[in-house]
Amino acid sequence: MKAIGYRQPLPIAESESLIDTVLDTPVPTGRDLLVRVQAVSVNPVDTKLRGNVAPAEGALRVLGFDAAGIVEAVGPDAALFRPGDAVFYAGSIDRPGTNSEFHLVDERIVGPKPASLSIAEAAALPLTAITAWEMLFDRLELTRGGEEGRSLLIVGGAGGVGSMAIQLARRLTNVRVIATASRPETAAWVRELGAHDVIDHHGSIAEQIRALGLSGVESIFSTNATDRHFPALVDIVAPQGRIGLIDDPAPIDVRLLKRKSVSLHWELMFTRPLFQTADLQAQHDLLVEVSRLVDDGTLRTTLTETLGRIDAATLRRAHALIESGQARGKIVLEGF
Repeated sequence: MKAIGYRQPLPIAESESLIDTVLDTPVPTGRDLLVRVQAVSVNPVDTKLRGNVAPAEGALRVLGFDAAGIVEAVGPDAALFRPGDAVFYAGSIDRPGTNSEFHLVDERIVGPKPASLSIAEAAALPLTAITAWEMLFDRLELTRGGEEGRSLLIVGGAGGVGSMAIQLARRLTNVRVIATASRPETAAWVRELGAHDVIDHHGSIAEQIRALGLSGVESIFSTNATDRHFPALVDIVAPQGRIGLIDDPAPIDVRLLKRKSVSLHWELMFTRPLFQTADLQAQHDLLVEVSRLVDDGTLRTTLTETLGRIDAATLRRAHALIESGQARGKIVLEGF
């Protein structure tokens, strides 16, 4: 099967930073599905791993997490899917990735592809949907149908995760959604997705929050640059509020949270598959619900650009765009 991987961390401008190769097609065992990959999207985690984490000596690592495709075969213990089913999922960080024609994935973290979406549109959703859902409802503990009179600040609203978090919070709760965006096109994007208010994270976050008539916000979801914004987040979080983050910030002084009794929450959507937690199938259930919400019109895809087919040259372009910090929504590649 065709696949794309890397052998050593290199700048994305280097031709060897991602390379085309041919690998043996894997065979599903246990509860694995063998999926014929038809489309993938690129996430910041792909670029961080490629640029910083060296594979074992002499080994080639295949990256890629988001995927949509067709189940080709199933392991002997699989019960949720069968060959021919259209699926979407985000995989696991400790297994070979989706940048390959065929891919093995545990069925307990796989969902049925939304019937109303194309393969490319579906591939844009899983990783960001799982991350945003787990942060909002598992970590920050927002209540579906609740949160009247409360506010949520999403730092980095125009990125892939922010784009899903805005939709989920706006459509499934009554919280006031405030998103940050720094360019006219990204500000327009987050408003289109449902943000009630938009502020610029390059300006004073605290001043802009108070200009909205708020003394503080009960929940904060920081998707990037948490170390740079942390003093401002501490300033504007409400007493007994919650701050959630998903990036890898430089050291932050969590002691600043004590006076307000504020709790800090991490979200990594790979935790359940990495540790094979007892509630692993919660990600399957989550994606089933996301698929339903897409098909009934509650949620929309965050696909903004399909760059071309799945090969090393196109993936290098996608990685470069992610690393530029100028991406809006999700970038997808389709077909081999």
